[in-house]
Amino acid sequence: MGRWLAIVLVLIGASSYGLLSSYIKMAYDQGFTDGQITPAQMTMGTVFVWVLILFHKKSWVSPFRGPWIKLGLIGIFGLSLTTVVYNIALQELDASLCIILLFQFTWMTIAMDCIVKRRLPKRMEGIAIALILAGTILAVNVFDTNWGELSILGILYGLISALAYSVFLFFTGQVESSLPPLMNSAIMLTAALPIMYVLYPPTVFVHENGGMLLLWGLLLGFLGQVVPTVSFNIGIPKIGSALAAMLGSVELPVAILAAYLLIGEPITGLQWGGMALILGGIIISENKS
Repeated sequence: MGRWLAIVLVLIGASSYGLLSSYIKMAYDQGFTDGQITPAQMTMGTVFVWVLILFHKKSWVSPFRGPWIKLGLIGIFGLSLTTVVYNIALQELDASLCIILLFQFTWMTIAMDCIVKRRLPKRMEGIAIALILAGTILAVNVFDTNWGELSILGILYGLISALAYSVFLFFTGQVESSLPPLMNSAIMLTAALPIMYVLYPPTVFVHENGGMLLLWGLLLGFLGQVVPTVSFNIGIPKIGSALAAMLGSVELPVAILAAYLLIGEPITGLQWGGMALILGGIIISENKS
């Protein structure tokens, strides 16, 4: 696979994840809670991946041939934890603030890479990080936020979601697996389910709106688990964790545009400028000169 195709896949995965906030808010508006949405999202996402494997013969291999323990741990501490705490944060805070907290994964992932490899950030990485952080502040319209009414618990959950997401991005790029990408994704998601069911028993599906909950779970699982997990498992090992963190920043403009189109949140001139800075940071991060 070419480098640019891997980059496109990471962008697709991040864009898919960027749609989640608006759809989760829509599900909450229908009366569902994070204790219902989270298990529905994870369960249906896992089922979706296994169905894809069923129709993809090249993925019919034993999951125990590869580093299944490492992949499982990434699924638990990366995918599952990100989903659980981010969904809680969305109930506590506005979607825009949740996004800016989640976007701390950008510098967290690069910091992990620098610590593990015992290096300083490269010049282009530093410039790109500065642009992305400045663009993030503008893009979420942070100046109009009423900071006096914020939930401390929500902020804490938002920052934990960023750390968990950076763990997923970083360690996905570190694990070498000969398994097909779909099987890697299935292992991650399946390993996360038992831990999640301890927090949210699957009995939430047994109620009068169980059918609608499963439909929401199918949509959110596809956008939040299937597309990002498969795309990242294919693309990140080809381009590395640091660049993947930069490319993942496209999630923010996608999330803001989705909020505008799906739930009617306005976009100001500052937000458009912020998105331009973020895209500029992504381009600079790929500059090798």
